[in-house]
Amino acid sequence: MFSNNSISISVSDDEDEELGRMRVRVRRKRKKPGHRIKDELVRRVIRALLRYWTLLIFLPAAGLLVFEASRIGRKPSLVVNSELGAAKKPKLEGNLNRLDPTTRVVGGVRERCLKLLPPEELEHLGLPDGEESTSPVKKVLYISENDTPFLEENTTLFQQHTGATRFNLFTGNQTIDQREKVNETPMVHCGFYSEYGGFKISNEDKNYMQRCKVVVSTCAFGGGDDLYQPIGMSESSLRKVCYVAFWDEITLSAQESAGHRIGEDGFIGKWRIVVVQELPFTDQRLNGKIPKMLGHRLFPHAKYSIWVDSKSQFRRDPLGVLEVLLWRSNAVLAISEHGARSSVYDEAKAVVKKNKATPEEVEVQLTQYRHDDFPEDKRFNGKKALAEASVIVREHKPLSNLFMCLWFNEVVRFTSRDQLSFPYVLWRLKVLKNINMFPVCTRKDLVNSMGHIRRLSL
Repeated sequence: MFSNNSISISVSDDEDEELGRMRVRVRRKRKKPGHRIKDELVRRVIRALLRYWTLLIFLPAAGLLVFEASRIGRKPSLVVNSELGAAKKPKLEGNLNRLDPTTRVVGGVRERCLKLLPPEELEHLGLPDGEESTSPVKKVLYISENDTPFLEENTTLFQQHTGATRFNLFTGNQTIDQREKVNETPMVHCGFYSEYGGFKISNEDKNYMQRCKVVVSTCAFGGGDDLYQPIGMSESSLRKVCYVAFWDEITLSAQESAGHRIGEDGFIGKWRIVVVQELPFTDQRLNGKIPKMLGHRLFPHAKYSIWVDSKSQFRRDPLGVLEVLLWRSNAVLAISEHGARSSVYDEAKAVVKKNKATPEEVEVQLTQYRHDDFPEDKRFNGKKALAEASVIVREHKPLSNLFMCLWFNEVVRFTSRDQLSFPYVLWRLKVLKNINMFPVCTRKDLVNSMGHIRRLSL
């Protein structure tokens, strides 16, 4: 039945059991590599955690930081601005209404920068009697469109240059020849050239201004700054001094929106508000030069004036200031030295760097000054050449009035940065020597500086 080649193998029950155990053992041995792989993976994970634990902590922290930064960046600008305003507010409140004197150390002794008379003497301080002038300039004549010799010439100049310069019907057109002539009875352009030139003031305001003998003035055009009430004056000064602030319609609207309304008497606090219609320039900084430099035209019967920039709060007795800065030193003009620079050419570089004027218009001005042989001296007649004109104290004399007219014409002809033109006009008008260039610390004693609040609407 079986082939002869077949081999018979007998298997006992004991052998079956042994084979079963062998199969079981083999299956168990096949599981061991899996356990080893799992154990090795765990060990690698643990080693990785030990090696890179700092990175694992840093990444979530960095992600959280980026998230918070992006969330803050998405906050409304109003919130950010209000926080900035809140940060600046303490500074403004800290400066406002301060009366503490500014001092400096001289020869090891601390002394006040502005040495006013005692309060009891300020109460009895009056205006000095007029003295006969020894000035080489006896009278200044102001050119207008009614001056027949100049009418045809100026009409031609308007047609040729109105589009290229800032001369207009308010300024008239000052020629280079007119710019260079100064004599005993000079005839100059000094604003208010034509009745159609703008800067219109109501008859009621004009009547008030014509009664002023001593004036403290300021202006805010194009929205401008807030109006800071003057402080520190005597009762005598309140009776003798006019405080006049010039606004335009834009500033009037902005101030009314802020709750500052002109009373029926035309005042806000101590300030008489004069609202000007038809400003002659598109540049509000140039419009501001009119009350700043042409106070003798606006207040024809005033003997003295004090100009204060809108960024400052005047904080001293006006008559006391006149006494210490003009009468005591026999000066007709008092203005602060520049705190940072002394040279016009250095100031020109700073003006361009701070984007206060374009390089092109500054270069036009400097080219003309070099052509006129204007020196690079840092001092004239022993005085610092460069001024900071946020406060101007002056007597309305023919010579000082002429200076202000010529200065105004320079800022119209060139840039609005009056620091650049002040030393040039002072140099050209060599007869004006009784100027009080007071130190910076004196200016700081005169005013509380608040800084500009709003950007001008240009």
